[in-house]
Amino acid sequence: MAYKNIWSEVPPAAVANAVSRFKRGMGKYAVVISDACNDCLKCVAVCPEGVFRARGGKLVPPFDHLCLGVQCSRKSDRCVRNCPVHAISVGLNPSAEALGDKRWTADLLMSTWYMSETGKLPKHDLEYRVGASGGGFDKLRFLFPKRPPRSDLDPDQIDTSISLNRRADRRVKIDIPLPLYGGGMSFGSISQITMLSRVRAFAAWGSLTCTGEGGYPESLYPFDDHVITQVATGLFGVKEETVQRVKVVEFKYAQGAKPGLGGHLLGDKVTPAVARIRETVAGSSLFSPFPFHSVYSVEDHRKHIDWIKTINPMALVSVKVSTPTDVDMVAVGSYHAGAHIIHLDGSYGGTGAAPDVAKKNIAMPIEYAIPKVHAFLLEEGIRNEVTLIASGGIRTAYDVAKAIALGADGVVTGTSELVALECVRCHNCERGRGCARGIATTDQELVGLMDLEWGTQRIINMLHCWRDQLREILYRFGLDSIRRLVGRTDLLAHLDYNANVPDDDIRRPPE
Repeated sequence: MAYKNIWSEVPPAAVANAVSRFKRGMGKYAVVISDACNDCLKCVAVCPEGVFRARGGKLVPPFDHLCLGVQCSRKSDRCVRNCPVHAISVGLNPSAEALGDKRWTADLLMSTWYMSETGKLPKHDLEYRVGASGGGFDKLRFLFPKRPPRSDLDPDQIDTSISLNRRADRRVKIDIPLPLYGGGMSFGSISQITMLSRVRAFAAWGSLTCTGEGGYPESLYPFDDHVITQVATGLFGVKEETVQRVKVVEFKYAQGAKPGLGGHLLGDKVTPAVARIRETVAGSSLFSPFPFHSVYSVEDHRKHIDWIKTINPMALVSVKVSTPTDVDMVAVGSYHAGAHIIHLDGSYGGTGAAPDVAKKNIAMPIEYAIPKVHAFLLEEGIRNEVTLIASGGIRTAYDVAKAIALGADGVVTGTSELVALECVRCHNCERGRGCARGIATTDQELVGLMDLEWGTQRIINMLHCWRDQLREILYRFGLDSIRRLVGRTDLLAHLDYNANVPDDDIRRPPE
């Protein structure tokens, strides 16, 4: 009998406003009103973005996260030039300078929040395509032609779907409408509301998301067709019953953010509910070993995959591995062991729970691993029989497109969905009360900070905006399908070797 609960309804994948759950969001610009203000309210009349508002005939503190910036404010018909007492000044927000890091810059965080709120690209002059890490996808640019090469191509008809089963077997055929699905984040590492927001959003899009290694909570039962259940080295919560519920089962052999270290969930996040799902003891820290101690060869690997295929005769099998130097051999071994999906997880991924010493020093960056594996699968003559998925630092629609151009069929996302829910990247994910925004927490008081419908809509909106950007990229290259972008490294340039890359791929000017 199907499990029923109050969250079982799948919403439509349509854009709807999902404004910040906090009174005032953080913006790139700060609007300061001096004591000279006489409450003439002219600024309220001339600002089209709602930065200035009045209550009882008095100006209230400005909603400066809506401000389009210095250039806008100085136009002849806008606030600064129209203030009769020169009481308004606009400048960069000093608080924003302390936000984020080199990979997730303040601009990327705020632009993702805007997309998640509106389903549209930001009007602000926010950099929404690249970060400032000085490497990885941030150093890659698309070489767009000056004009789209095909006048007959309708951007709205461009196909962004991918197939997850490219083997000629009798197992389920799954096509997902976006070239991405949600990565493994377990119940315990994130809240139940966060987990449900993710699965409901991906279900609305006809895609999937992964349970992570924390077992299969009953609240996910209504979404079986959109869930990937994970079998990781700790085997927490792994049951034949849950393996039989889904269409895709993922073996996690390693995580790119901490290869060779296994997983860990500290005791203060192991609540009674988490312990019940994971079949362990509340308050006890949980550690997954590395590796599977039953797998030391391709033959052992095949036995694992055959085990899942026997339990669930229709399911696809995904194999998630990190990116060692011989990752190409690992990928070929996984194919011959019977995997449908080879999931490469690079070193840039992971939440704030992954130790920096591991993220920055062990695994191969994903932008090196993808073309290495893609080329080797081509040489072996099996590239068209396997779906190659990449993860580990996918932050934007442009990162998605770059990963595919390097040779992946699609990607897996994780942190970007948490940012859509207004994560500020404070790196306290491992603590029970570490997440002040109620996203990566098991504390019941903090979990209540987020509403399920709101969280679902935020992720739907972000994916909608990403889909539009992917179609724009393909349109500018004259490609009618995302599948035609796979392996097109000729469309990419690296800034270290190409000094004359056009600026139009770097920053979108403000309106």
